[in-house]
Amino acid sequence: MAEVYTGRFAPSPTGLLHAGSLVAALASWLDARAHGGRWLVRMEDVDTPRCVPGADQAILQQLASCGLKPDGPVLWQSQRGDVYAAALQNLVNQGWAYPCGCSRKDIESAQTVARHRAAIYPGTCREGLKGKPARAWRLNVQAVQKALGLPAVTHWHDRRLGPQQQNVAEEVGDFVLRRADGLWAYQLAVVVDDAEQGITHVVRGQDLADNTARQVVLQRALGLPTPHYLHTPLVLGADGDKLSKQNGAMALDLSDPSAALAQASQVLGLPVQPTLQQFLAQAQASWGRLIAPQKT
Repeated sequence: MAEVYTGRFAPSPTGLLHAGSLVAALASWLDARAHGGRWLVRMEDVDTPRCVPGADQAILQQLASCGLKPDGPVLWQSQRGDVYAAALQNLVNQGWAYPCGCSRKDIESAQTVARHRAAIYPGTCREGLKGKPARAWRLNVQAVQKALGLPAVTHWHDRRLGPQQQNVAEEVGDFVLRRADGLWAYQLAVVVDDAEQGITHVVRGQDLADNTARQVVLQRALGLPTPHYLHTPLVLGADGDKLSKQNGAMALDLSDPSAALAQASQVLGLPVQPTLQQFLAQAQASWGRLIAPQKT
């Protein structure tokens, strides 16, 4: 039986959408339309201290003004703590998750950390806290791989970037599932939510490609399906870094939605049309030719 395509756009309401956000939103919407599938929106507001009050509703209004309307109810991660807790307990019961007492400074002190890269966790608390108080919870990557017969190197295919691989244990280490501040980690929340929403295809920015191998390992540990992935080109700022809210990216000017979509289309290699309706119709057809719908 052919799978029913379900895609999603999952912004964090730490501010309004910027030019880079719109590229990811447009690409995910177009991919769903090219496959004749559903497109959902999920608010990744699990990091509640960083979320801006009202930004979630403002983002939905921004999307609607661009003609990008979800095909089902919006899901808010901040309302799903019980679901994430059950997933963590599942891993604990299997012996695949453990408490960690290390601070970020503890982890970074023994190694040089490259720019834009987090320190690799050395497994300090894997065999016990040794008197330290528990701070976070981590996935025992090697224990999962050994128990399930998974290879040390996780392979996955990106529909734009091609074959990808990562040795999660060596390149990342045992990653966090619940943070020291009690908040749920992105990796656990996104894996659980993608499965519950029936997401079959993930289209997101290329900056998130490095997270995929971790998510595949976690999907295997929780017995969840792995979606198809496509990572879109990034919009860069004047300094060459990814445009983001953290580096002061300006909110989208949507006084003329067609103009904003035209800029996003240039990043995706799509033609520009004069009106919103014409743009969306032409972009959908062009996207279908650029990224041919997969045979399922």
